[in-house]
Amino acid sequence: MLTKAEKTTQFILEKVGPYFNKHGYTGTSLSAITEATGLTKGAIYGNFKDKEDLALQAFNYNIRRAMSILRERMSMEADGLTKLKEITRFFRKYYATEKLYGGCPMINVGIDSLNHNNTLYKRVVEVMNKLIQNIADIIEQAKQEGTIKPNIDSLKFANKIYAQIQGGIFITSMLKNESHLTELMNHIDHMIDTEMIK
Repeated sequence: MLTKAEKTTQFILEKVGPYFNKHGYTGTSLSAITEATGLTKGAIYGNFKDKEDLALQAFNYNIRRAMSILRERMSMEADGLTKLKEITRFFRKYYATEKLYGGCPMINVGIDSLNHNNTLYKRVVEVMNKLIQNIADIIEQAKQEGTIKPNIDSLKFANKIYAQIQGGIFITSMLKNESHLTELMNHIDHMIDTEMIK
């Protein structure tokens, strides 16, 4: 069971997370935060150290929410190759889902923080590296299971897959056309089938 303080923190993140994601760190004022939550400044800063702490936790909340379906699907799959294909299946619908929350947190916060907030920028890089490593680990699993070629450089291909995912999300977001993301997911599947599978 969550404590009252934990429930308040969760409530604030649920309300403020999408706002931070859409408007960015500098574009989110304290008045916007209090208006979104219906809470006072004192109530908000009773749960967060400062605006930067709130922004950081909002980013973490947005990433966990965005990736929750993929994590759930991954936990249901046993073999590495199926998990690899599940990634492209998930991202085919990612834009439609995430636009309801202001877009992709990795792109939004990554670009917004690059020259404005070093703490947020470092966290985005940390999450990015973790996501790439997770893909590399799945490739390694598939190699051990004998479905992926043993000479494949797992980290190199994980980087290629992740770059195409984020590139697809970026182009789709800018042009508001899901076909670009779909096409890149098809390209990743083709790369897996022709370059990686034994």
